[in-house]
Amino acid sequence: MSESAPVTVTVHGEHTHSWNPNILTPPKPLLSGLRVTVSTLISFPELKPVLVLEGPPELPEGFPLNLSCLSTPSPLRPPAPLLYSFYRDGQLVGGPQGSPQLLVPAVGVSHSGNYSCEVRSEGGAVRKSSARLGVTVRRVPPTGVSLSVQPPGGQVALGDRLVLSCMVAMGTGPLSFSWHRGGSGTPLSTGPDLELRHVGENDSGHYQCRVSDGNSVAESVPLNVTVLVPVANATITPGPPALQVCPGDPVTLRCSVHVGSAPVTFTWLHNGHKVAKGPLLELGAVDVGHSGTYQCMATNQLGQDGHRVFRALSPELALEVTPQGTTGHHWNTAVAVNVGRTLLYLLLLLAVIGGCRCWHRRGG
Repeated sequence: MSESAPVTVTVHGEHTHSWNPNILTPPKPLLSGLRVTVSTLISFPELKPVLVLEGPPELPEGFPLNLSCLSTPSPLRPPAPLLYSFYRDGQLVGGPQGSPQLLVPAVGVSHSGNYSCEVRSEGGAVRKSSARLGVTVRRVPPTGVSLSVQPPGGQVALGDRLVLSCMVAMGTGPLSFSWHRGGSGTPLSTGPDLELRHVGENDSGHYQCRVSDGNSVAESVPLNVTVLVPVANATITPGPPALQVCPGDPVTLRCSVHVGSAPVTFTWLHNGHKVAKGPLLELGAVDVGHSGTYQCMATNQLGQDGHRVFRALSPELALEVTPQGTTGHHWNTAVAVNVGRTLLYLLLLLAVIGGCRCWHRRGG
């Protein structure tokens, strides 16, 4: 048991005695019937305010910082309005204010430092400062680098516009971007976007974006870009404009294009109607019914959905299937006409010669 404070006993009318309450038996009054007053004088030491600054010692860049300035006022003092001030490395960063909290919505590396708070009464009679609290703001390295492309799918027609965009899921501080193709260390461009206004055939390949904060580097998954060359200059061999064959002859026509990215599809037209698909048209042993005009149409498309289709139509090929009898008759007729003309010239020549001789005789 701890010792109690001294107790003063006053006997009214006569004497005053002091006794220690640790002694169980109080002194007997000198005279009976007197009134005794016991007054206990207990003194408490005054509780001085204790000021504490609470907050996280470390947090990532971009996160909120919340500091609380906590004090324990003396219970013997009446509550009074207080003003709070906050400091970083000795410089005022918040207050004076009535709230004991300092909120920074999103911290950066520059917010690192030693923080302290000060509390004072409005009149300035009471002023206390807290111990320093070290706060370190660390940068978040870049992660989750991804690419987007326009047009979607990474397929673009020759001469069209291509735009690649680089996005970062996490990462703070100044970020630098560089673009690479085919794993090359030499950057094609810098910045979060790469724009090719008129793509060429050599622009096909795997593109990649690299992001750096100065200390670490993150890369995107390579994105394949395909430059589609539209089909052009479709031709048929044997070549147009005409092809004459006899009935029963085997005929095969071939369609090809001068340029065009695979896959290329071919469609055959006979007198304007679709008759077959593929680069070869095998007619086999032809007959008169195969006569007519032939064309092939080559196509390729942009994207799996075929939202852009390119076409090239060949010149017409006139196929003539001529029966052999008809061919012999025409030939015999032509020969007969030529022989008749020759005989007629000979007869005329003889007649002229005979006339001249008769004239000479008469004149003689």
